[in-house]
Amino acid sequence: MKTLLIVIGKTQNAHLSAMMDDYAARISHYLPFSMEIIPELKNTRGLSFAQQKEREGKELLQRLQGGDRLILLDEHGKERRSVEFATYLEKQLNSGCKRLVFVVGGPYGFSDEVYQKADQLISLSQMTFSHQMIRLLFLEQVYRAQTILHGEPYHHE
Repeated sequence: MKTLLIVIGKTQNAHLSAMMDDYAARISHYLPFSMEIIPELKNTRGLSFAQQKEREGKELLQRLQGGDRLILLDEHGKERRSVEFATYLEKQLNSGCKRLVFVVGGPYGFSDEVYQKADQLISLSQMTFSHQMIRLLFLEQVYRAQTILHGEPYHHE
C-alpha cells in the first residue's frame, strides 16, 4: 500500500525542507511513501477564509482516488503517543485500502466537504504549530513509528 502526504503550498524554509526530505527518504526505506504539494491559491485578496478553504478543498478532493483512506491532520483529531501512533499506522497499513492519504491543510483549515470525506482526524498536539512545521513533525513521527514497528533503537521508552 502506498502512503501519501498531501500539503497545501511549498515549504518556504530551506532548513525545514531539507529535514523533510531527509525523513521522507528514511520513511521510503520502510514503505512506499511520497509527498504531493497542492500549489497555494493565487489572487486570494478578495476571497473570504471560507472561500479559500472551499477552493483548496476542491483541489484536494480532485487528487483522491477510489479506495483511498483520507486522514486529516487537524487540531480536533485524536492525539496519540508515539507507540500508539505506530500501532495505529500499522493497522491502517494492513487495512487493505489502496492508498493511505494524510493531509496538512492550508492556513485556515479544511472545508466542510473535505471533513465529510475524511475517514479520520489526527492531532499531533494541542499546541498550535505552523503548517510548515507540522509537515516536519508528522514525517518524523511516521519515521519513528516505523522504527518502533521494526524494533530499531530510534525511539526510547
